[in-house]
Amino acid sequence: MENVKLPIALVAAMAVQLAGGVWWVSQQASTISNLEETVSQLGSRMAIEDNINLKRDVESNGVEIQYVWDDIEELWDELASMTLAINEINKLKQRMAVMESELRYINRDHRDMTK
Repeated sequence: MENVKLPIALVAAMAVQLAGGVWWVSQQASTISNLEETVSQLGSRMAIEDNINLKRDVESNGVEIQYVWDDIEELWDELASMTLAINEINKLKQRMAVMESELRYINRDHRDMTK
C-alpha cells in the first residue's frame, strides 16, 4: 500500500461530498429542532385555547340553564294557577250538583203536594 496514489480531483470531490453531507445533516437537525419548537408552541397554544373555550362554554351553558330554569319556574306557576282554576271549577260543579239535587227534591215534593 505504499504505492497508492490518489488523484487530487478525487480527494477534492470526496471532501466536497463530505462537507455537503455535513451541511445537509445540520440543516435537517435545524429543521427538526424548529419543528419541535413549533409543535411545543402549538401544543401550548392549543391548551390555552381549550381552556378559554371551556370557560366560554361553561358560561354559555350557565346562561342557557338559567333561561331553562326561568321557563320551568313559569311552568310551575302556570301549573299552580291551573290547579287553582280546576279546583274552583270542581267546587262550582259540586254546588251545581247540590242545587240540582235540591231542585229535584223540591219539584218532587211539590208534585206530591199537588196530588
